[in-house]
Amino acid sequence: MAKEVRLPKFGDTMEEGTIVDCKVSIGDHVKSGDALFDVETDKATLEIESPADGFVKQIMAEVGGSYRIETPLLILGEKDERVSDEFLRSLKASTPATPTIAKSRPAKREKISDLPMPIPVLPQDLKLGQTIPVSKLQKITSEKMLRSKQEIPCFYLNVRADVTDLVAYRAKLNKTSETEVAYNDFIIKAIAIGLEKFPIMTGQIDGDDIELAKAIGVGLAISTPEGLIAPIVKDPDKKTVAEIAYYSRQLIERTKNNQLTLEDLEGGCITVSNLGAFGVDSFIPIVVPDQCSILGIGKIADVCVPTDDSPDTLGVHKMMNMTLSVDHKVANGGYAAQFLDFVKKTLEDPANFK
Repeated sequence: MAKEVRLPKFGDTMEEGTIVDCKVSIGDHVKSGDALFDVETDKATLEIESPADGFVKQIMAEVGGSYRIETPLLILGEKDERVSDEFLRSLKASTPATPTIAKSRPAKREKISDLPMPIPVLPQDLKLGQTIPVSKLQKITSEKMLRSKQEIPCFYLNVRADVTDLVAYRAKLNKTSETEVAYNDFIIKAIAIGLEKFPIMTGQIDGDDIELAKAIGVGLAISTPEGLIAPIVKDPDKKTVAEIAYYSRQLIERTKNNQLTLEDLEGGCITVSNLGAFGVDSFIPIVVPDQCSILGIGKIADVCVPTDDSPDTLGVHKMMNMTLSVDHKVANGGYAAQFLDFVKKTLEDPANFK
């Protein structure tokens, strides 16, 4: 008996999805669990799997088409089964909205390089005066950042951390560590310790209340050919730095291969955006909607500073700028300043990570 496959609702905020690849053709035999489509949602590119065994009788969705959830995309049936016109009419009547067809795009998306990486500007042969199509991810990012600027009254705090000892400790640690530990891994761990001590920094306004997060999650901003994605490092407060490093590498690898799930993108309290690899000294990042804050990390630079033994003597120390953007609806300046100072001091003493 003919059975339709509809666009599923992958997450609470999902209202529609864009078909970026169709993996089957009419007449193909598929088994339950086989991939039918790649669909791009407001958070990730995911696979739609076949709900049953059968033969592809009709494909109703087009690559590049945007469809609302519960829209019929494909019909399965028995090998010699004929799909009746009455069945097709009933499906069309149940379609939530008429699909819109986007500009053509490649079926296979470009892969993402590991961090640090140069940020691509789409095709390399761009010339002044050209018109460049905006990707789905860029549109989503634009909408979220506009919402952030309109709805989140931010204030900004900047400190400079002396990470001289941390740089030396990381170099020593990586001589024996199975997974190379990045500076971001230390930063994520320091943030997690800080969020435990200053839990309001995990909060979100809910009516007249501040609802604190049930668990700690830290977003890690990763540059991709189509824009920025910030998957979540889950429960870093319960992980060692080495475990965070392993978890982060897995996230980056899944991002490279377009294998992130909605679970990878949900549950963040704060995001880390590190542009130090690009030579940026400091910058003011924009808070991700539904998070309390975001921490912008600049490059580690050699700076001459007075030594502890003699204020008249200068020594070369490794300094790193950190800028915290904070939702003032959730946290006030004094509380956020204490949190940032705690994170700074945690990073300055490698003993906190042993």
